[in-house]
Amino acid sequence: MKRLQAFKFELRPDGQQQRDMRRFAGSCRFVFNKALALQKANHEAGHKFIGYVAMAKRLTAWRNSTETAWLAQAPVHPLQHALKDLERAYKNFFAGRADFPRFKKKGMGDSFRYPDARQFKIDEANSRIYLPKLGWVRYRNSRNMLGTAKNITVSSTGGKWLVSIQTEREIEQPLPTSTTAIGIDVGIARFATMSDGNFIAPLNSFKKHQQRLAKYQRRMSRKVKFSSNWKKAKARVQKVHSNIANARKDYLHKTSTTISQNHALVCIEDLQVRNMSKSSKGNSEQHGKMVKQKSGLNRSILDQGWGEFRRQLEYKVSWNGGMLLAVPPHNTSRTCPCCGHIAKENRITQAVFLCVDCGYENNADVVGAINVLERGYRLLACGESVQSGRSVKQEPAEATTQGLALV
Repeated sequence: MKRLQAFKFELRPDGQQQRDMRRFAGSCRFVFNKALALQKANHEAGHKFIGYVAMAKRLTAWRNSTETAWLAQAPVHPLQHALKDLERAYKNFFAGRADFPRFKKKGMGDSFRYPDARQFKIDEANSRIYLPKLGWVRYRNSRNMLGTAKNITVSSTGGKWLVSIQTEREIEQPLPTSTTAIGIDVGIARFATMSDGNFIAPLNSFKKHQQRLAKYQRRMSRKVKFSSNWKKAKARVQKVHSNIANARKDYLHKTSTTISQNHALVCIEDLQVRNMSKSSKGNSEQHGKMVKQKSGLNRSILDQGWGEFRRQLEYKVSWNGGMLLAVPPHNTSRTCPCCGHIAKENRITQAVFLCVDCGYENNADVVGAINVLERGYRLLACGESVQSGRSVKQEPAEATTQGLALV
């Protein structure tokens, strides 16, 4: 089987290379925004969607125009890929997977990509990468790359430039080293509760740095916008945000790796985090209720990183030869695993579960994890899997084979 894997390193460019990379990222942002504005105007005029090929011809005209001649100074392939990113954003919107594409802002996700391996060179022995119109750029070679490099993405985060190299390699179909199955119930008081009774405490990365972040944000608000002191204060705020994100990502990677290595079948809830963390402030006509409390709850939900946790589990479990099943989350903490009675009264408090029908008592999160695992078994037996809120039929032979492997 083919395995796609990305290796990310910190770049060590000189001053001129940093200026060039900022200019290239700005050129890609300009092309994306200009193409998006053109698509909007074209739609308002009642015309059909402009495809990538037609938009690429317009890009050539922009590069040759006297008004935007500076676009010719940037490599053409990253500019073309910016148009492909826009087309993919529209396809995701039409398919209901994402919101309508938005204009990109300066300093928010600045990046550019070289999509073809013929456009760059990698010298691992000397820890350097050759990029068109940038030359050889040093990087912090912290680990060995495996496979053949397919594309390279250069991005800016927290004042640092990073390079992500996607590789491809052939490996044998992995077999699970474990034969156990586990159900996971994610939450805020407990980040992840297992069906065997164990649980993982939350990191709460944002909550730990919230006061320090607020202090630097207040200092930044008192500075004259775009002044030198304002830029210094902004850099401090960005550094705190980077520390929060890095700590959360490191925690999720370690947790997901441990779970994927110890279990062949992992069942989790198919949570719609975006809907769960929506604001309740309402509008001018209909004001929301308990806005402050809901805002705090939203921060706590987003601080856990449930979506990223599921994404990491999905590919890591697969890499270890296991299977990940996402099951419907409704009433997992209100259903008695002993008699199957469903009632709101079963959950006395946030932590205590007591069935009003048979008297079964346990921790509410453990009950939720047990029900998640039980639903995973049922979905596996029926040959179905829940993905993104939809029930998708799997091949019966595959489901049967996986099921026998776990027995």
